Amino acid sequence: MHYAYPSRKRHRAISGKPAVVLVTVFDDKIDNTVYINNIRENRMQYAEKHGYGTLLAKTSDYDLNGSPTSWAKVVAMRHAMTKYPDCKYMWFLDQNALIMNPHLKVEDYVMGANKLEAAMRKDIPVVPPDSIIKTFSHLRGNDVEFVLTQDKDGLSSTSFVIKNGEWAKFFLDTWFDPLYRSYNFQKAETHALEHIVQWHPTILSKLAIVPQHIINAYNNNGHGEQYKDGDIAVVFAHCSNVGEHSCAKEAERFSQQWRTSFSRA
Repeated sequence: MHYAYPSRKRHRAISGKPAVVLVTVFDDKIDNTVYINNIRENRMQYAEKHGYGTLLAKTSDYDLNGSPTSWAKVVAMRHAMTKYPDCKYMWFLDQNALIMNPHLKVEDYVMGANKLEAAMRKDIPVVPPDSIIKTFSHLRGNDVEFVLTQDKDGLSSTSFVIKNGEWAKFFLDTWFDPLYRSYNFQKAETHALEHIVQWHPTILSKLAIVPQHIINAYNNNGHGEQYKDGDIAVVFAHCSNVGEHSCAKEAERFSQQWRTSFSRA
C-alpha cells in the first residue's frame, strides 16, 4: 500500500525588486497640508532616485478596532508586503521625519552584511538600562531580519527596517496580536514591541540594534542621538501638532537643506 505524504509548502522566491519599499503613515488629524505635502514629496523624491517602492498610507486606511492610531504602522508594513511581494526590504519611517541624504541606499548603508556586523550593538540590554535580556553576541549580518534603534527611553519604533519574507510575516502578525493591543501599554505598539522582543527568542535571534544615527537620528539630543549632516534621516522626536515646537516648525529648519541636497544628487 502506498501512502501519500503531504508535500512541504515551498516558500516563493523573492526577486528583490524593488530593493526597498518606503513606508510612512500619515495622521488624518494633521490638517497642515503644506507640512504633509513636504513630507510626501521628500519620500517620493528619495524613492524615485533609487527605484524604490512607496506605501504612503493614512491612519484611516486601516481598521484598528479602537486601538491607538500609532498601531497603523504595523498594518502598513503588512500592507507593503502584499503590495510589493517581491521587495527585499521595507523601511518604515515616521511621518515626523525627513530623509536628508539622498546618496545613501538602505540595502547597502543599513542592511549590507558587513555594515551590519560592524554597526550592530551586541550583548547589550534590549531595553536600556537594565533589561536582563540582551542582544545576541554571535549574530551575523547575514542572519539579521529586523533593524531598529534605542533612544534614552528604550526601543524606538519611529524608524526601522525589516527584510521581506516568512519571518517578517510571523513577526508583524505577532506584534499586531489583539492581546498586545488590548494591554493598554503606555506607549502602545512601542511597549508591545519591547515585550515581544524580550520574550520571543525567535524574534530576538533576528534582531540587530544599531546606533541611532544610522536610521533614526533626532532633531535634538534631549531624547537620543542628535542628527548630524550626512545622516540618512532626521526624526522630529516628541514634536507637537501645534505651537512653538510643532512638527511643522521643526521641519522648516531642515526642508531647504533636504531640497538642496536632493537637487544636487
